[in-house]
Amino acid sequence: MSTSRAYFDELYRNNDDPWRYRTSGYERRKRELVLASLPREQYASGFEPACSNGELSALLARRCARLRICDISEEAVASARERLADAPHVTIEQRAVPDDWPADERFDLIVISELAYYLSPESTAALAQRAWASLADDGAVVACHWRHPFEGKLQSADDAHATFHAIFGGTRVVRHEEADFFLDVWSKDGRSVAEREGIA
Repeated sequence: MSTSRAYFDELYRNNDDPWRYRTSGYERRKRELVLASLPREQYASGFEPACSNGELSALLARRCARLRICDISEEAVASARERLADAPHVTIEQRAVPDDWPADERFDLIVISELAYYLSPESTAALAQRAWASLADDGAVVACHWRHPFEGKLQSADDAHATFHAIFGGTRVVRHEEADFFLDVWSKDGRSVAEREGIA
């Protein structure tokens, strides 16, 4: 079970920025922390499911030679296309993950932000399995989720990240925890940034 497409379409029909991604200082700071947590400066191919209106996507686009993003909501996809109109290397699609995961492509960066708690534990496990299977050997998965209760939430951020950690085999290279959100990064490579650069 997952939160329905109709739920998100209704949110965006009334407001093209329902979580204040464009205007909230909290959201700006969180995006900066996500970017700072990336183990590498540049990526060949990134994927961001549940891209919403594309605010984080616009920043990820600067770090990825190719970026694929998607959202379940047609309204969100339209907003993301407008936001990223000047980024021809970004592919924007309407997809519902995990069922419609793009299994035909490998990514060295996958960013799962504010998504998993809209999924059942079973769907979260399927999402994690598909992400790990699509990840390049030197790739990283980033997960970031709000910890407070809200309408439509099917599980906690704590539980979703525990599922990711179990399926990703414990190869976590970044862990940032606040009262408001969790931010984790897992890597198949497993080395720290300093180790990657040969200085540790």
